[in-house]
Amino acid sequence: MGYSIIEVTENTVVVRGDVRDVMKLNLKLRTAHRVLVPLLRAECRNIKDLYRLAVSIDWENILEADGYFSVSSIVHNFTIRDTRLPSLYTKDAIADRMREKCQRRPDSGGENKGAAVFVYWERNEVIIYLDTSGEPLSKRGYRKIPGSAPMQETLAAACIMAMGWDGTKPFLSPMCGSGTPAIEAALIALNKAPGSLKGHFAFQSVKGYDRIIPGEKAPNVAPRQHAGASPDQIWKEIVLEAKAAERKDGIPEIIATDISPEAVENAHSNAIAAGVAPYITFKACDFGDSPVPTTPGAVFFNPEYGIRLGTYEELAPVYERIGTFMNASCPGWTGGLITGNPDLARLVNLYYKARVPFFNGPIDCRLFIYPGCELKGQNQR
Repeated sequence: MGYSIIEVTENTVVVRGDVRDVMKLNLKLRTAHRVLVPLLRAECRNIKDLYRLAVSIDWENILEADGYFSVSSIVHNFTIRDTRLPSLYTKDAIADRMREKCQRRPDSGGENKGAAVFVYWERNEVIIYLDTSGEPLSKRGYRKIPGSAPMQETLAAACIMAMGWDGTKPFLSPMCGSGTPAIEAALIALNKAPGSLKGHFAFQSVKGYDRIIPGEKAPNVAPRQHAGASPDQIWKEIVLEAKAAERKDGIPEIIATDISPEAVENAHSNAIAAGVAPYITFKACDFGDSPVPTTPGAVFFNPEYGIRLGTYEELAPVYERIGTFMNASCPGWTGGLITGNPDLARLVNLYYKARVPFFNGPIDCRLFIYPGCELKGQNQR
C-alpha cells in the first residue's frame, strides 16, 4: 500500500499516518485483525498500575460522553489470574475519568459497536490503544453460514498471498468448506476492498474522529487538507476511490469444490453475500474430480489436521491422495497446503520451497508451498 514501515514485531506492523490512513487501512488491509493507535506505553507491574495509567489518558477528548465503548485485552502478566480483570479495570478507569470530567459517562460492554479500546500487557509493559476497527477485520461480514471448523478470512487471504497468487491466473480450492479461500481469492482478483462489506468501524464513533490522537509509535503528523470536508465525506471519498479501483474484466477462473453438497450450497450463499458469486464456479464432488483449468495457476488445500476433526489413521490416505492429485492433475501449478500436523504433511510427498508459519486460532500450523506440484526427487535441485 506504499507505507514506510517503522517497526515490525511478531504480531504488529507499525506505520505513520493521519485519520485518512486509519480509514484506508481499515478498508483495504486483507490480513490484519485490528488497526490500533497507541495512546500510552508504560511500565505496568500490577492491576493497580493499569488503572492508574488508564485513568491518566484524556478520554474526554476521545470518547463521546453519551456514546458507547468496549475494551478488549491480551495479557501475559504473572500477577493476573483472571484475564477478564484488565479489561474490567480499564473500563472502570475510563468511566471514572469521564464522570469526573463530563459529569456523565458513556455506556460500555462487550458488543462490537461504538468506540473501542485495546490493552496489550506483556510482562511489565502495557500499551493502551485506541482500537479504530472495533469488530476484528477478520470478520468481513459475508460468512453467513460458517460450517464446521471454518477458516478465518484473514488467514485464507494470508495463505493465498504467501503463495504469490496475484489474481491473474486460475485459482482452485478443493475441500472448499464454507468457501472462504475461494471468496478471498475472488476479492483479490477483483481488487475489492475487504472492509467494503462491513457496516461499522470503531473510528466512526470516536469524538471528532478527524482528530484521532497519535501516540508514541505514530508521532504527530500534520493533517492533510481536505478542503473543509467532514470525516464522513472523507470516508465516502475513500470508499468511492476503492470502488473505482475494482477490476471488472480479465478475472481468472476460480473454482471451489467439496464432497459435501451442503457445504457447496453454503459456500455459494456466502459468495453471494460477498458479492463475488458470479466469479466462482462451485461443484459438489470428491477433490480428485475437481475440474482443473488448462492454464496453470494456484491450487490450495485446507484439509482436516487430525486435531479438531479426524484422526491420523483416517486422514493419512487423504493427504497421500492430495499429493497424488496435485502432481497428476496440476503440473506446473503452485500448490499450497496448510496443516497443523507435520506427520500428515510428510505424506503429501511433494517438493516444497517454503513452510510458512501461521496460527489457525491456537493451532500452530505451516503453509507448505509446492512449486510446480512436483514429487520429491522428481527434479534434482
